[in-house]
Amino acid sequence: MIERILVTPFQKFVKIESLSGILLFGATIFALIWANSPFAHLYESLWDYKLGITTESFSLNKPLILWVNDGLMTIFFFLIGLEIKRELIIGELNSVRKAAFPFFAAIGGMLVPVGLFVLLNNNPETLAGWGIPMATDIAFSLAILNLLGKRVPISLKVFLTAFAIVDDLGAVLVIALFYSTGIKWALLAYAMGLVGILFALSYWRLYSKYLYLIVGIVVWVLFLKSGIHPTIAGVLLALTIPIRQRIGVQAYTRKVSSIIEGFEFSKKGEAPILSSNQIEQLDDLEGWTTAVQSPLQHLEHRLHNWVAYLVMPIFALANAGISFGENMHLDYALIASIAIGLFVGKGIGVSLFSILGVKLKLAAFPEGVNYKSLIGVALLAGVGFTMSIFISNLAFVNSVFEDSAKVGILLGSLVSGIVGYVFLYMCSKKDCSA
Repeated sequence: MIERILVTPFQKFVKIESLSGILLFGATIFALIWANSPFAHLYESLWDYKLGITTESFSLNKPLILWVNDGLMTIFFFLIGLEIKRELIIGELNSVRKAAFPFFAAIGGMLVPVGLFVLLNNNPETLAGWGIPMATDIAFSLAILNLLGKRVPISLKVFLTAFAIVDDLGAVLVIALFYSTGIKWALLAYAMGLVGILFALSYWRLYSKYLYLIVGIVVWVLFLKSGIHPTIAGVLLALTIPIRQRIGVQAYTRKVSSIIEGFEFSKKGEAPILSSNQIEQLDDLEGWTTAVQSPLQHLEHRLHNWVAYLVMPIFALANAGISFGENMHLDYALIASIAIGLFVGKGIGVSLFSILGVKLKLAAFPEGVNYKSLIGVALLAGVGFTMSIFISNLAFVNSVFEDSAKVGILLGSLVSGIVGYVFLYMCSKKDCSA
């Protein structure tokens, strides 16, 4: 019974991420077909269409694709921030023992692909793309892993999720430190001051979703205008969301029992409406129900479906439409550097550093994971779609480099996904679990 309670929420998470991966794949294919069809001009016109507001003292006008990449993706990064905070406080990363193995995997999965990209790159103009092969797409990789069904243990999926979250944290830091330019420190100071106020409110367990939303929008605009990529605001705002409940489960249970008992006996007459006393009790129940929920858990639960089924597919649709027309020019060296960085770099980095952590007795294999399954997951880690494309948009202004980077990402992710799946499928027929 206990195992079922623990496993079921994660299985639901895997199911959502798996379907999200399928939607991502579908959106990618649709974008590629659209961008290479007779209606390609409509694709370009749609994402180049400018939206925004302009006044005498303020202007915020952006093409639709930037509203997706800078605005809609902030929700994606906000969810990542919530997941990081949860994992660090109560999840798979809340102790040295739990975090050690996925931490070593993530460090190797970042350092080796970056090192391999820099080693293979001979063009100073494309060196800015070094951060592209360091990211793992959790939706795509979990979707592929889920295709194997019961052939792989659930502990393998937990491990992939844990190290992908550490990997996301590394990508966020890289974006904040290396892909933000022309910083206006005064605006950034105002933004950080507001974030500090939210942290203080969280510490005092004072939380209002409307206040956080209003302050969050102001912080997002300040980050946008300051030169720091606004999606970083999403991560910082997520870290201010309280994780603790305002009341305990036992107190809530007692109060609900009292409300239900009073609700049942406060009805008078046969009128097909509730009495004023019953309505007050329902309001009271709603207040107590809100108080017993962790704000962080509640937001994560509410946003997960929206991000998985809407935000990420729209991002893929907006960014994956590469036109392979006669006038297209590609940098094949950049394509190779990114594809090799994802497939070879991730495969070697994740497996080698994980094994190194075990050999140094600083980490231990999770239950159900062995050397063979580790290599299979390491290969799947080369599926770097969402975050990799996001970083490529920040790294390159030149359309040739940007398109080449996306081709490299698609190629590296495709090879990693296929080889990782085949390896784990063949492995599962023999011995892929400890």
